[in-house]
Amino acid sequence: MPRTALTREEVLDSAAVLVRQHGPQALTMRKLAAGLGTAVTSIYWHVGNRESLLDALVERTVQEMGAIRPTGRTPAERAVSVARKLRRELRDRPHLIAMVHERGLTERMFLPAQQALVHEVHAAGLRGARAAEAVRAVQFQVVGFVLVERNRERSPVQSPGEGELWEAAGAAEHDPALARALARPADPEQLFTASVRALVSALLDG
Repeated sequence: MPRTALTREEVLDSAAVLVRQHGPQALTMRKLAAGLGTAVTSIYWHVGNRESLLDALVERTVQEMGAIRPTGRTPAERAVSVARKLRRELRDRPHLIAMVHERGLTERMFLPAQQALVHEVHAAGLRGARAAEAVRAVQFQVVGFVLVERNRERSPVQSPGEGELWEAAGAAEHDPALARALARPADPEQLFTASVRALVSALLDG
C-alpha cells in the first residue's frame, strides 16, 4: 500500500542519493516513487515535474555548499580548512556539482567559500588585489586538483604504470629514496593538504 505521509525533504533526499550514486539520467519519477514506497502522483505533488525536481536539487546543492565553515587557530590554518572542506564537498557530489554548472550557477555556488577565504586573507593583513589573488589562487588550486583526481580515476590502466617506471633501474639513481617514494601510490589527501598549505603560506606571508 503506498505511503501517505511524505515530505518534500524526503523526496529531495532520496532523489539526491540516486543522482549521487548513478547520475541524473538514473533519476526517474517512477524509480523515485518506488524507492520511497509511494505513488508517482505523490512525487509530483511535492516537487512538480522532473525538471522542477532537478532545479530543486541544484538549489539545495548550492545552499549546502554554503555551509562550509573554517576551523583552526590562525588565518592560514582556517584558509586551508576551507580548501580541504571545499575539495571534499566537490569530491562527494560530482553529479550534483555538474548539474549546478550546467544551470550556470557555479559562481554563486563558490561564493560562500570565497567569502570565507576573504575573511581569512583579511585577517592575515592582505587587502585589495593581493587579497583577491590569494582567494582565487586557493579556489583554483582546489578545483584544479579535483579535476586532476577525477581524470586519473577515469583514465585507462597505464602500462607500464608510474610505480613500474620509477622502480626501473636508473630512473633516479642520484636519489633512490625519491624513486621509491614515487613508485608508491600517491595519497591524494596528504598531497592536497601539503600543496594547499604551501600555497596559502606563500600567499599570506609573501
